[in-house]
Amino acid sequence: MRTAEIGHLLRLEWQLDRRQKHAWGSMALYVVSTVYVCYQGVRHLSDVPVWNALFWIVVLFAAFNALARSFQREDAGRQLYLHTLASPRSVILARTLYNALTMVALSLLSLGAYALFIGDRPLEQAQLGTFVATVLLGGIGFAMVLTLIAALAARAGNGIGLMAILGLPIVLPMLLSVMKASKLALDGLPLSVTGQYLGWLVAIDAIAVALAWLLFPYLWRD
Repeated sequence: MRTAEIGHLLRLEWQLDRRQKHAWGSMALYVVSTVYVCYQGVRHLSDVPVWNALFWIVVLFAAFNALARSFQREDAGRQLYLHTLASPRSVILARTLYNALTMVALSLLSLGAYALFIGDRPLEQAQLGTFVATVLLGGIGFAMVLTLIAALAARAGNGIGLMAILGLPIVLPMLLSVMKASKLALDGLPLSVTGQYLGWLVAIDAIAVALAWLLFPYLWRD
C-alpha cells in the first residue's frame, strides 16, 4: 500500500474543496435546511422510533448529496493526468477516506442540528456514547459504499440519477442495521446488545472497501 501517495491524494482532495469554497457551505446548508423543513412539519418529537427514523433519513440524503460529487469534479483531461501520477487503488482509498471524514463531520452536524430543532428528549435515557458511535459508524459506512457507487455512476456518464438507482438498494441493509442499533442505544440498552448490529455494519463496510479495492482499477483503466 502506497501510504505517501494516499496522503498526497488526501491533501489534493482537501485543496480542491478549499478552492471551491461553496462546497462545504452548500453541504452544511443542505443539512440544516433539511432538518428545518422536518421541524416545520413535525415540530418537537418525543416518540423514539419516529425520531430515530427521521434522523437517519436526513443523514442518508445528506450522504447522497455530499458524495455524488466525488467523481464529478474532474474533466477527462484531469482524470488522465491523475491516471499518470497515481495508482487507481490509491485514488479510491484516498477518496473513500476523505468521504468518510466528510460524513463524520456531516453526521455530527446533522445530529447537532436535529437535536436543536427537533428536540433531544429521546437522548435523555439513551446510551449516548453508543448512539454517537453508531452515528459515526453509519456515516462512515455510507461513505464507503457510496464512493464506489459514485465511481460506477460517473463512468456510466449519468452520475446523480444512476447513483440514486444503484445506491438505495445497496445501502438499504446498512440503513436497517444502523437504525436498529441506534434505536437500541436510544432505548438505553448496553453495548452488548447493540454490538451485533454494529458488527454487521463493520462487516458491510469491510466488504465495500474490498470491492472498491478489487473493482476500481478496471473502472479507472476504462
